[in-house]
Amino acid sequence: MELAHSLLLNEEACNQLGEVQKAEFIFDWLRYLEKLLLATSRGDVKEKQKTLVEQLLSLLNSSPGPPTRKLLAKNLGILYGIGDTFSVYETIDKCNDLIRSKDDSPSYLPTKLAAVVCLGSLYKKLGRILSNTFTETVGNILKAMKSAESQGRYEIMLSLQNILKGLGAAATPCHRDIYKAARSCLTDRSMAVRCAAAKCLFELQNEASFMWSTDLDSVATLCFKSFEGSNYDVRISVSKLLGTVLAKAIISKHPGAASRQSIRRVSLEEVLELLGTGFLRGSSGFLRASGDMLKGTSSVSRDVRVGITQAYVVFISTLGGAWLEKNFAAILSHMLSLVSQSHPKVTQAQADAVCSRRCVSFILRATIGGLLGEKAQIAAAKDICQAIWKLKKVVDAVMCDGNLETRLGSTDVAASQHMLVCALQELGNLIHGLGTTAAPLLQDSSAGVLDSVISVILHPSMSVRLTAAWCLHCIAVALPSYLTPLLDRCLERLTVLKSSPEAVTGFSFAVAALLGAVKHCPLGIPHGKGKIILTLAEDLLCSATQNSRLSAQRTQAGWLLIAALMTLGPAVVSHHLARVLLLWKCVFPVSPKDLETEKSRGDSFTWQVTLEGRAGALCAIKSFVSHCGDLLTEEVIQRLLPPLPCAVDLLTRLSSIIKTYGSPLKTPSVVYRQRLYELLILLPPETYEGHLCAILKELAADLTGPDIQVAASTFLLPPLCHQDDLLLLSPLLQETDHRFIEEQLLLSNGIACGSLEYDPYSIYEKDIGGDSVPKPLPPTLSVISSAIKLFGVVCAHVGEAQRLLTLEQLLDSIKHTKGARQQVVQLHVIASVSSFLKYVAGSKGSLGPEEMRRPALALVTGALESPNPLMRCAAAEAWARLAQVVDDGPFTASLAQVSFDKLKSARDVVTRTGHSLALGSLHRHLGGISSQHLNSCVGILYTLSQDSTSPDVQTWALHSLSLIIDSAGPLYYPHVEPTLSLIIMLLLNVPPTHAEVHQSLGRCLNALITTLGPELQGNSTSVSTLRMSCLLGCAVMQDNPDCLVQAQAISCLQQLHMFAPRHVNLSSLVSCLCVNLCSPYLLLRRAVLACLRQLVQREAAEVSEHAVTLAKDSREELTPDANIREVGLEGALLTLLDKETDQRLCHDIKETLNHMLTSMAVDKLSFWLKLCKDVLAASADFTAVTCVDTMQEEEGDKGDDASVLTTRSDDRSHPFTNPRWATRVFAAECVCRIINQCESAHCAHFDIALAQEMKKRDSRSDFLVLHLADLIRMAFMAATDHSDQLRLSGLQTLLIVIRRFATIPEPEFPGHVILEQYQANVGAALRPAFTSETAPDVTAKACQVCSAWIASGVVSDLNDLRRVHHLLVSSLTKIQAGKEALSHLYNESASTMEILAVLKAWAEVYIIAVERHKNNKQPLKTTSCPEESGRNGSDSSPGLLDLVHTDLGTLSRLWLAALQDFALLTLPSEFASQLPIEGGAFYTAETSENAKLHYNNSWALILHATALWLTSTGFIVADPDEGASNLSRPVTPTSMCQGSSSGAIAKSPEDVYSDRFHLILGISVEFLCSLRSDATMESITACLHALQALLDVPWPRSKIGSDQALGIELLNVLHRVILTRESPSIQLASLEVVRQIICAAQEHVKEKRRSAEVDDGAAEKETLPEFGEGKDTGGLVPGKSLVFAALELCVCILVRQLPELNPKLTGSPGIKATKPQMLSEDGSRLVSAALVILSELPAVCSPEGSISILPTILYLTVGVLRETAVKLPGGQLSSTAAASLQALKGILSSPMARAEKSQTAWTDLLRSALRTILDYWDPDGTHQELDEVSLLTAITVFILSTSPEVTIIPCLQKRCIEKFKVTLEIKDAMVQIKTYQLLLSIFQYPNPAVSYPYIYSLVSSIVEKLQEIDKKNPEDTAELQIFQEGIKVLETLVTIAEEQHRSQLVACLLPILISFLLDENALGSATSIMRNLHDFALQNLMQIGPQYSSVFKSVMASSPSLKARLEAAIKGNQESVKVGTPTSKHTKHPGKNSSIQLKTSFL
Repeated sequence: MELAHSLLLNEEACNQLGEVQKAEFIFDWLRYLEKLLLATSRGDVKEKQKTLVEQLLSLLNSSPGPPTRKLLAKNLGILYGIGDTFSVYETIDKCNDLIRSKDDSPSYLPTKLAAVVCLGSLYKKLGRILSNTFTETVGNILKAMKSAESQGRYEIMLSLQNILKGLGAAATPCHRDIYKAARSCLTDRSMAVRCAAAKCLFELQNEASFMWSTDLDSVATLCFKSFEGSNYDVRISVSKLLGTVLAKAIISKHPGAASRQSIRRVSLEEVLELLGTGFLRGSSGFLRASGDMLKGTSSVSRDVRVGITQAYVVFISTLGGAWLEKNFAAILSHMLSLVSQSHPKVTQAQADAVCSRRCVSFILRATIGGLLGEKAQIAAAKDICQAIWKLKKVVDAVMCDGNLETRLGSTDVAASQHMLVCALQELGNLIHGLGTTAAPLLQDSSAGVLDSVISVILHPSMSVRLTAAWCLHCIAVALPSYLTPLLDRCLERLTVLKSSPEAVTGFSFAVAALLGAVKHCPLGIPHGKGKIILTLAEDLLCSATQNSRLSAQRTQAGWLLIAALMTLGPAVVSHHLARVLLLWKCVFPVSPKDLETEKSRGDSFTWQVTLEGRAGALCAIKSFVSHCGDLLTEEVIQRLLPPLPCAVDLLTRLSSIIKTYGSPLKTPSVVYRQRLYELLILLPPETYEGHLCAILKELAADLTGPDIQVAASTFLLPPLCHQDDLLLLSPLLQETDHRFIEEQLLLSNGIACGSLEYDPYSIYEKDIGGDSVPKPLPPTLSVISSAIKLFGVVCAHVGEAQRLLTLEQLLDSIKHTKGARQQVVQLHVIASVSSFLKYVAGSKGSLGPEEMRRPALALVTGALESPNPLMRCAAAEAWARLAQVVDDGPFTASLAQVSFDKLKSARDVVTRTGHSLALGSLHRHLGGISSQHLNSCVGILYTLSQDSTSPDVQTWALHSLSLIIDSAGPLYYPHVEPTLSLIIMLLLNVPPTHAEVHQSLGRCLNALITTLGPELQGNSTSVSTLRMSCLLGCAVMQDNPDCLVQAQAISCLQQLHMFAPRHVNLSSLVSCLCVNLCSPYLLLRRAVLACLRQLVQREAAEVSEHAVTLAKDSREELTPDANIREVGLEGALLTLLDKETDQRLCHDIKETLNHMLTSMAVDKLSFWLKLCKDVLAASADFTAVTCVDTMQEEEGDKGDDASVLTTRSDDRSHPFTNPRWATRVFAAECVCRIINQCESAHCAHFDIALAQEMKKRDSRSDFLVLHLADLIRMAFMAATDHSDQLRLSGLQTLLIVIRRFATIPEPEFPGHVILEQYQANVGAALRPAFTSETAPDVTAKACQVCSAWIASGVVSDLNDLRRVHHLLVSSLTKIQAGKEALSHLYNESASTMEILAVLKAWAEVYIIAVERHKNNKQPLKTTSCPEESGRNGSDSSPGLLDLVHTDLGTLSRLWLAALQDFALLTLPSEFASQLPIEGGAFYTAETSENAKLHYNNSWALILHATALWLTSTGFIVADPDEGASNLSRPVTPTSMCQGSSSGAIAKSPEDVYSDRFHLILGISVEFLCSLRSDATMESITACLHALQALLDVPWPRSKIGSDQALGIELLNVLHRVILTRESPSIQLASLEVVRQIICAAQEHVKEKRRSAEVDDGAAEKETLPEFGEGKDTGGLVPGKSLVFAALELCVCILVRQLPELNPKLTGSPGIKATKPQMLSEDGSRLVSAALVILSELPAVCSPEGSISILPTILYLTVGVLRETAVKLPGGQLSSTAAASLQALKGILSSPMARAEKSQTAWTDLLRSALRTILDYWDPDGTHQELDEVSLLTAITVFILSTSPEVTIIPCLQKRCIEKFKVTLEIKDAMVQIKTYQLLLSIFQYPNPAVSYPYIYSLVSSIVEKLQEIDKKNPEDTAELQIFQEGIKVLETLVTIAEEQHRSQLVACLLPILISFLLDENALGSATSIMRNLHDFALQNLMQIGPQYSSVFKSVMASSPSLKARLEAAIKGNQESVKVGTPTSKHTKHPGKNSSIQLKTSFL
């Protein structure tokens, strides 16, 4: 292939190749040439031009295939466009000669076609240069067309299109000729030619004005004709042509005087009249139609009507949204008139009426829904309401007419019904789409939307009543706040108007529809409504018999209400189940005997009512089973069963009843059958075991009965075929944007498509196809589809004999019928058998004995050869399932053999297609069958796929091949190369008119790429050849005109990109994707987005860049809708998201945008924020009023800031016009995601000073914090919108902004933060959420934002805070009334949500207030009354706490009530009986399940706040209003103050406290001991903080201290938390609680000891009982011991951080040498906290107990020291070492060490510990890494803190002294300093027994060291410090020495000091260090001199040199004082601080 990449064709290489490779080679060269020509310089091209032209023209003669000829022509055009044009005429002549040639042989055809294509391309490229030759060319082409076959006509049309495009207006002379030719092609029998002709005419209408003026009528008629018998593609292209021409006729500006004839302007009325005529009369024109009309035979064929429907949409879309707004009234009245009675043809037959209504609905939906923005849609909705009112008046006038006959027969009523249905449906859809933004529309009383809809509910026509009910359903889903009022209104009307048949059915439909809406409204409806509805339903059912005129209606209404009620789910239904089951039991006779007697009674009418009732009952139970599965317990199923036998019995007697009572019973009996079948499908087959045979007989009779005439294969079979196989059939079965109207074409003309009136019970069901109106099929069809489903189940469960018999019967029934009847029976039979096989295969069953195989096989084989392609698909699937179910190798082989034989012998298309698919299907279900089978399969399919005489056979064979490739997997490798070359050959040769063959080829290629998989990355020649071929295949498919083939190409490239990304050219792929982004074909758009989604996961930035580059470069306009040039690919996707309705596509668009955002938002921050802002601001005009008002109220000067929001939209065109609310919600979510993305990026995003600085350095850098104003504005716009969803997103955005930006300081105003300037905006954004009509979920969210804002500390001034605080206060007032007072619009759980949100918000604020209060002053005093604490607060500036204080009384009550509710709700289910019947304070018993969720979200903060409140009152005084509150029963806020009046005994304050204490403790323990995986960190932390707060005050501590079991349980729970939660903050909080528990226990023990001493003061001390754990034995029982539990917990923490502490781990009880380590900050905090707890433990024990735990504690403490004593610079201690020393000190100074009972044991243990520490200094060097200072400090702690007998035993003392000596020798200055400091503390120890040995041993070496310093002057501060510390030690010795020794010491000290003095000369030149030393020495001498004057004098006398030096120094000093040299005072005691610090740490 590399040889193909050159400018000239390498003919040598080319001629050596075989036929297929040659074609591939040439195509590849042409592809390369196209790119090369554009990149080569003009000179080089001209040089080679001649040769190139020759080569290209020679290729013309070598009969090139379709893709090759297209590329060839393109290259010729480019070549002449770049190079010289003088030889072009020659080329044109050559082409014309080729076309004129008389050679008609098929082999010459490709050359002719290529010549045609070349001409098109040349004229398109060179245009007017060639205008002098074109008349001849066009004439020649048109002449050739007369004799051309379909491919020729197709290519000629496309070529003419290109010629017209190139020449523009210059082609005028030939316009008429081309027009004539195209007219004939537009009704060609080949569909592809019709499409091409439509494209040609579309090009022509650009210039040929006659098409949209004089010839307009004939163009329209022509298009109508073209729709006849058309396919989907033709309808798309012709409707585009027709719509555009008509639009042009209206808007064209006609040239004035220049035009020769005056052209009349066409009015809108005329155009609509024209289209309307076509819609109503079809293509038969105006004259001929009349004859048929008179005979009443003409009916417009459906494809014409569907085509015209699409033309309407194109027409209106071309004129655009603004035009539609202006002319909406005219369009609406025209649309509705299409289905009015004035055109009886359209609406006479029910089926036609339904189809026409669908068309009108589609037009309205596509235009109003697609083109108008939200404001315009609201206006349109008002217009529709007006239309409804008008139609209503007409009906009222008729209904008032007294004469009943005229009333019912009146045409006016019938006329209005279809118009009303269309209007109501569109109104429903409109409001549904608008969501809560439609609120202003419904509040506008002049429009009267609700009144108009409700008034129509009484219309005489049932379909209108149903549609009106559906419209109410849509309103309720869109605006949940209207759901309950509407329900109440309808129920009220239903009760009042019980005697009007219309009202009973109409309002019952409405109630059912509204109940169906509840599942779409998360806030629900009040629980009590269920009871009201059930009572009403019972009432209707009971009163049905009273009035025969109303019997049927009331019966239907009653059961409908019950069935709809079931959709509310188990929570509601469980309360009413017994009543429903009773009704169900009563509706059927008890025994078959009663049924018999019933049959003989009654008449036709009573049977009608009975069947209606029973069908309704079956439907209600079906609804129950499908919506309340959780309630289907064994017991309930047993109660459901008794009526079933009777129901089945009635089924078997229906036919005889119909015989008796005549045909009026036909429909009711069909409905009854269908309902029973549907119910049985849902129930497990075991429940009706006894009746299987009877049911099977009935089913068989239904399926083969004589009265079924219609073959509705398109509805019955698709579910039984494989999804992939449906692609073989007409594109109608595929998903398209026009599915809604195209569905009609699947049915033969007689059958109606689905519509609501066929099954009123579907009104409460969720529609499968999204949110449009349910479309049930007519009962005759739906009964068949239910029967088929049920047959599968029943047949699988009957006995084998019966099964065999049934299959035989079905086989016979096919044989015994003829003609059309036979087709119907065969269809039903094959569908049932497929259903049976599918069921058996699905349940892994088997077919049964061998004799079953024959009839099954015969049935399937018959269908495999049916002329109906759908039937063949279903049969192929059944064929494979049969093999699967029999599961026998030889049988499968025989099946495959049958197909082989058939395929070899048969010549007809049907057999060959059927059996080839059967082979593929077998492989799909059974994997690779065997290799020789695979070979023969592939061989046969190869042959079939090359059968060019029948495209169908090719399509099916290739499809089957793709299935085999898929299922064979690696086994297929040997066949890959031949298959690939076959695919390429076919792609290059199959004509483009056979798109279906290309689609199958695409599937094969896709399967091959998947099979090759990652191997495609390889570099071997064979792999790269394969890869080249795959890419070539994709390129051919990309150029195919058929959109579905292009979609295949894209998904192939997507696969290739996944496996071999380097080899896919990204830029060309992206350009292909961008061009098809707005394609009219849904499947192509889906492929594009699926591919984009995959691409942006890997390389988002590249994709985005390619798209923008492409948009800027492309000279041709890109797709008109996607404005990539301005807003980038991201903006184009957002626009698309706004217009797109397909759910899957929208999901893909969002995913793609999310991936792009994740990888690019940080780099392109401004771009993304601007996108989001544009989307959000595009609708700002909609919310203009609200913005400005709120802002101006806030502060005058902020007003103009807000008006910016609103005026911006006018001055420049907006990139996004009126985005829908859903798109705006997505944009708001994107803003939140952008903020999250920035969090993980550069820190400057959240630091304004840094951001501004970096921006200065590099202006391109961009940071989020610089866009804060935009973020706030976006959040504000969203939070104040009409749409509730958008408000929620806006508030969420605001919340995130507050949380992320609250702490960022404002650099220009120190002490302030940047958010402070936006407080007005925040207040204004929050205020609307607290109005009374706001939905509770919005208010709840707003409360969260309020509390976050107050807690964030942004606003410090209380007056400013009051705005937001006021909102919270108002909501608090609202909720004080508890669950009674809140709105009754929603379910009770919604008010629970709101109440808890408010309480949670207050809790958060209170917690923060208390924290700030603590931080501002020293710990919060426990104040006994609120006034006092208010006074305490007043000395600091008034704090947040004062704001909360006023409401604390109320809040605390409500908080406690909420906690009590939560406690009740978390009780296990076995205590359910003990729960209060009426529910809790804030929830009702019925809604407790839903309420739990809300309690789970908010209890933790409430708990924390309550604990803080209780500690602030210190449990000292009860609340005045609460003295008697009775907390044992639920505290409703109303009952809280009057507990005493309820007759309960008033509790003492002690009891009240104890209750509260246990409530908080209980909730915490319950939560912490069973932490679910979804428990949030916030809850756990809040819970632990609450416990900490509780234990901060004495009273709860005493409770815990005195209750040992409670303490132990708490410790165990905390241990578990520590084990299961890794978070350090949670573990630290847990340890803090543990410490408090231990302290509580200590206090308790102390208290007991104290009281015992007081009581037994006189008694002897010895007899005192032992307090503390371990009593007098010292034993600690695990599980019963608090200390043991605490030890476990601490060990857990320590071993987790320092595994070396675990003796098991380190291999032996001895210690392995490991290096000491630094722990992380968190780790060291945890270890320190654990050590604190350890050191507290001995105090909880009795002396004996302390002995048993001491070894463990010492081992751990000393162990931590060993593991973490790291040497740090500057001699600091690591924080953990410091903590362990602190703990050691605590342990050593414990009173137990001195208590008489434990002293000896303690002394031994402490000595061992000291010895262990000494051992760490082993000379063998294992512990050299340890920090000497830490160890020395430890030794010092031992020496100073224990009683002397521990350390004075000689062996230990000697070793200690040794260590000090060694350390003094260490060179490190810091170590020496610390050693001196430690020695100082030892020397000062008061007990001489301890200190003297050290003094004796060490002083001499100290003195020596100091004298050494004298010899070498100190260099740096450290050495200076050593000297100073040494002197301090000596001075201390002097003070503690006895009189007689003192003089010797002073005599030592003085010479040392004097040696450092400098004389005046030296002083001037000395270094600062020496000068400091001098000052220090001088000062000390000045002190010592006077103190010990005698010694001083004697020393001076004995040493004159010293004296002289001293005097010189003093003199020098005085001089320097005179001169004023500053002596550096501040460095006098540099070492002091550190020594003090060290002392305070542990000594």
